[in-house]
Amino acid sequence: MVKNLVIVESPAKAKTITKYLGPDFEVTSSFGHLRDLPASKLGVDVEHDFEPHYIVIQKRRKIAKQLQEDARGREAIYLAPDPDREGEAISWHLERLLLDDDITQAEKQAKAQEKQRAKDLAKGKTPAKTPRAARGKAAQQNGRKIYRITFHEITPQAVKAAIQHPRAIDLKKVDAQQARRILDRLVGYSLSPLLWKKVGRGLSAGRVQSVALRLIVDREREVEAFVPQEYWTIEAELKKTGTDAAFKAQLEKIGGKKADINTKDVAERVAEELRRQTFTVASVEEKEQRRYPKPPFTTSTLQQEAFNKLGFASARTMRIAQQLYEGLEIGEASPVGVITYMRTDSVRIADEALQALRGFIPTQYGKKYLAAETRVYKSKKRAQEAHEAVRPTGVTRTPESLASYLTDEQLALYQLIWQRFVASQMADAIDKVVSVRIDAGKYHLKANGRTNLFAGWTKAYQDSEERERDPDQLPEGTLPPLATNDPLVLIGALPSQHFTKPPRRYTDASLVKALEEAGIGRPSTYAPTIQTIVSRDYVRRNGGSLVPTQLGRIVTDMLIEHFPEVMDLRFTAEMEEELDRVEEGDLQWVSVVRHFYTPFSARVTTAQEKMREVKREVVATDYVCEKCGKPMVIKWGRFGQFLSCSAYPDCKNAKPVPTGVKCPEPDCGGDLIERRARGRHFYGCSKYPACRYTTRRLVKEGEEPAKSGNAAAGETEPGDE
Repeated sequence: MVKNLVIVESPAKAKTITKYLGPDFEVTSSFGHLRDLPASKLGVDVEHDFEPHYIVIQKRRKIAKQLQEDARGREAIYLAPDPDREGEAISWHLERLLLDDDITQAEKQAKAQEKQRAKDLAKGKTPAKTPRAARGKAAQQNGRKIYRITFHEITPQAVKAAIQHPRAIDLKKVDAQQARRILDRLVGYSLSPLLWKKVGRGLSAGRVQSVALRLIVDREREVEAFVPQEYWTIEAELKKTGTDAAFKAQLEKIGGKKADINTKDVAERVAEELRRQTFTVASVEEKEQRRYPKPPFTTSTLQQEAFNKLGFASARTMRIAQQLYEGLEIGEASPVGVITYMRTDSVRIADEALQALRGFIPTQYGKKYLAAETRVYKSKKRAQEAHEAVRPTGVTRTPESLASYLTDEQLALYQLIWQRFVASQMADAIDKVVSVRIDAGKYHLKANGRTNLFAGWTKAYQDSEERERDPDQLPEGTLPPLATNDPLVLIGALPSQHFTKPPRRYTDASLVKALEEAGIGRPSTYAPTIQTIVSRDYVRRNGGSLVPTQLGRIVTDMLIEHFPEVMDLRFTAEMEEELDRVEEGDLQWVSVVRHFYTPFSARVTTAQEKMREVKREVVATDYVCEKCGKPMVIKWGRFGQFLSCSAYPDCKNAKPVPTGVKCPEPDCGGDLIERRARGRHFYGCSKYPACRYTTRRLVKEGEEPAKSGNAAAGETEPGDE
């Protein structure tokens, strides 16, 4: 028998690592979590220190038993799940499972302990706690040792180094994960049934998902409340006397005040007066402006940029990144992970990788493109500095060299990660910025120009957000040579109408950014959070934007009314900080859970009586039930509003609420109604299957109707999976 057993959580990861360690090691997989809180009950003793009652997940029992068999007779067992809280918790549960040695016996012991606890409680005694794992360097059972190992990249060097430096399980990380799991269970197990009772089955609520939903709902209401304001600008086209080189300048001031023009009449009057003026260059200012590269990606910034540049939803980005991390066949001696661990909030780069990068840049781009000094980036507060940024595991493994081995989406994401990493140690980009002020009587105009003098880091990477973030960023383009007092000739003055724009709806990228800036959630939670609120039909994607449904609004308003702390951004962020302090050993996890649960449980009791019962609300309509002739009413269900016969339950006729838009198919006469298939929403004819017209959006009056297509299967919109 092979002496050593390595357990990872992913079969793909196991396949890659197997080829690194040689004949003395066998590598197998746990397929993620093997133990968790029970699905059929709370599984948390809220009366006594919130002790969790973990069980082996039913569908993983065979895997668990196989791992126990695999562990027997080994000299050493290495637990190698991911290097984060979740991975540490998986390791702890694996250790408990292997120390118990027999699932059936362990479950019998757990039941016996639970019975004894009940007896102790009945007698007024303090029940004994379930013992935790050994806290030594390695747990031992029957002579075998169980170690914890971690690595941030799946390469031969990193895996072998981890084997040489094993450690004990970090119980502070386990405590932090356990606190999060218990908090999420307490919230979900309390609020989800409440929503089922008051609104409809299948709904859910959570500490992070409900706050994320609130952000989207609040933003949508800002958009709806926004009243656009009209304003006008005036642009003059000019040229220097005696030349043909024309340029454009914008009216900036009238007299000494900002040119604030709000009506067409005023704009045309000002433009007409401008045409009668004499134009002269008042001043010319030239300066060099440096633009600095960004640090390598964190989980959050990777998801943002992948959405902005590639149109990838957060879940899609993380799925592809997982593939790149766990190992791919790329023509080398073995599968290899081509990026480091992708769940991180750190921008730190390992010294070895940093030296390799700074050696690579001069050979790839030339010496002048290397930053004169090593750039050191600062992570945000409470970032896990033991982690690294998301980077390629080998900088010489260029995107071009991998193009024939990766899928299109894998290559696109890898290229983004590689380019950002390389740019992070390159020289500044340098621009020449020219600002020209022009006088025309009481009117004062301004013209701007920008010319790139040195590409620097932009030779490797183009940042999608650079201009959006900097409102003073000037457009590319040059101005003709101009000097103070140069006379100018007016070619034309053109007024233009504009309207102020409402706040932008959230996208995957901007929502992740907002959550991170507010301190809500962790790198591992951003993508699942968005996926959950979309799958619950609280939010729908519309051209990349996240738009709340009526269901999402109602749930949000009900939760805000009855659970203001759960829905408060600052409160949720403070909870995240407390979980970080648990991991650092500054707080006990039980006190964190108790601090939250005591007022929360009181609010649950109140809400059960006073929360609005949406599912019982009905709205009368003029529609008549075609089955029994009774009036139809609008009710709420799992997927929003629907038409139901008022004679229910005697008559169970139900159907979607008509949209009021007629089917555009010739001689059809049906109404378009909202439908749902395979998680997607579309509009189809009410006369289906006689008429199979479908569309992704309703046709507005005056528009050409969309061609009929298979909208249920339909093509993805930007940002969709």
